[in-house]
Amino acid sequence: MRRFHFPMVAEPAAEGALRGRVRAFLEREREIGGFVPGADCWVSRASPEFSRKLGREGWIGMTWPKAYGGHGRPALDRFVVTEELLAAGAPVAAHWIADRQSAGQILRYGTEEQKLSILPQIASGECYFSVGMSEPQAGSDLAAIQTKATSTQGGWVLQGRKIWSTGAHIARYMIVLARTSPPEGRNRHVGLSQFLVELSRPGVDVSGIRDIAGAVHFNEVVFDGVELPADALLGAEGEGWAQCMGELAMERSGPERFLTTFIMLEAALDTIRDRISPIVLGDLIARLVALRAMSRGIALRLQNGEDPGTEAVIVKQLGNAFEKRLFSAIRDAIASKPETEIPADLLSLRDETQLRLPSHSLRGGTTEILRGVIARQLGAR
Repeated sequence: MRRFHFPMVAEPAAEGALRGRVRAFLEREREIGGFVPGADCWVSRASPEFSRKLGREGWIGMTWPKAYGGHGRPALDRFVVTEELLAAGAPVAAHWIADRQSAGQILRYGTEEQKLSILPQIASGECYFSVGMSEPQAGSDLAAIQTKATSTQGGWVLQGRKIWSTGAHIARYMIVLARTSPPEGRNRHVGLSQFLVELSRPGVDVSGIRDIAGAVHFNEVVFDGVELPADALLGAEGEGWAQCMGELAMERSGPERFLTTFIMLEAALDTIRDRISPIVLGDLIARLVALRAMSRGIALRLQNGEDPGTEAVIVKQLGNAFEKRLFSAIRDAIASKPETEIPADLLSLRDETQLRLPSHSLRGGTTEILRGVIARQLGAR
């Protein structure tokens, strides 16, 4: 059994100065009407214009080499910017997936031409990505995917479909997990590969899925005989499972896993602090501080080239529980007072959060699956 490792990382003065610059930028944007703060902003609020502004500030692609449009900065600098954007409820959904994980996959496995052509566009806030993992019959059981990529003389032909693909309706590319050869016996992780797919190609159909709040963020994407060039294969053939697991470490460990509802707490503290028990508030803050420390530690390990996959699962799992706990506390505080005395923006955040909260424990891995991963690491299964 391997112990979990979350190194403690203090915030140096340079990070504090960066935090101040980001906060000043966000305050200016709010003042000029650049955005209206909202919960779940990294999924539900996409603004290409705002993403381009962040690109001009140098706050997308912060850790990438300068040769590819990045800025060569430490992972913890990116962590600071991410925290501030989430805490402010800024509309970052357009570029979020590309910056957080897709670009990292291209850096590791893409061709030099792909790095030079695609990464600078992501860093400028102009090129967006979607994730092509889940399928209708293979959500939590990802290895059960049926999408296939068949090798041809000049490349590949892709057939299948993906679902719950956040942002696919505005994305230019999707990194698709597909089966390229049969599994070996009961080992279904063998024979899977990743592909870099332009969603404008013939045979690709993107259909929006309206959520319970009436908005379209998720999509179903069908690939009907989509012809791909040879270099669409991302990484090595048959290594798709391992590559996906590395990608999920980046997806599950960031502050978006516990700051999605933070803006609701901030709004409540400004208006109904007297209705929140000091014990409840202290509990929430303690949990938030602990999660933040764990997430910063994972960012450092990723920066050092380590694989904190299970630690990322823990942050995601505890973060989901924290967000539900926070919402329940604020909802109860609001209910203790006539709604006519509650600011309209706080009521709006409550209603929006209540509709979106159930999805938090599904995206990035369901609660049951994540608990299984943690139990396996503990030697309990």
